[in-house]
Amino acid sequence: MLYLHDIWVNWFEGEENGYNVCHFHEWRKEDRVELLDQVPLLKISSPLFNTIENDLMELPQQLLVDVHQKAYVRKNHERIQLDYCFVVTDGYGIIAVDTIGYNTPIRKSRLIPRQEQLVYEMVSDHDPIQYTFDKKVNSERKEYHILSPSPYEMAGLTRKERQLKQLLFMALDQLLSTKNVAEIRYWYTEWNPLKYQEIHEMDFEEVWEQLYEETRLGWTSKHVQLCENLIKGQPFFEKLWEMEHESKV
Repeated sequence: MLYLHDIWVNWFEGEENGYNVCHFHEWRKEDRVELLDQVPLLKISSPLFNTIENDLMELPQQLLVDVHQKAYVRKNHERIQLDYCFVVTDGYGIIAVDTIGYNTPIRKSRLIPRQEQLVYEMVSDHDPIQYTFDKKVNSERKEYHILSPSPYEMAGLTRKERQLKQLLFMALDQLLSTKNVAEIRYWYTEWNPLKYQEIHEMDFEEVWEQLYEETRLGWTSKHVQLCENLIKGQPFFEKLWEMEHESKV
């Protein structure tokens, strides 16, 4: 088995979409970066890699057996054994995983560029290990929705922009649950004032659907303004907004 040593990881917990497992250039000073003293490295098939990177499904049992208690994290000069922690690659992408004792990839991290290069060099002459997993589930197209946007909707955005866009979608999803036609017409008019007359002839579902469709792609100052206005007076959303504006990459 291949092993990596002295690997820096920045864990993102419970993320089902790989775009939220930030690459090194988006790590922040306030992120909690850990040093893995030792971690097994596996080259796997691309379908399995994509499932691990972009889902929270159960990992193949044999993979868990192969990596069991073979990783160590260094904390305060102590070497602590981890049950199921490993790095996987299909030769194109790389991701570190710590299940924190479960059988799903609860925590995920990218590696720093120098260590990514080392991974590619180490596996270049190795064939992928063929693990059995539920290909039926994997072959079904993953369903994205307003609270789990597709990679296409997040393409090209920075970490801050992705977080704010998800906050905007959370606020829009909350609007959907209110079924308040006057309120949704107000917000769509704020977004697209040229449609004022048309908006006031549409029912709730039509207005909400058009607002959602028009805000799905890209991220502009208009999106920022709509998001900021939508969340006013909602402490939970306001806290998330403040956290993003206080954070520095």
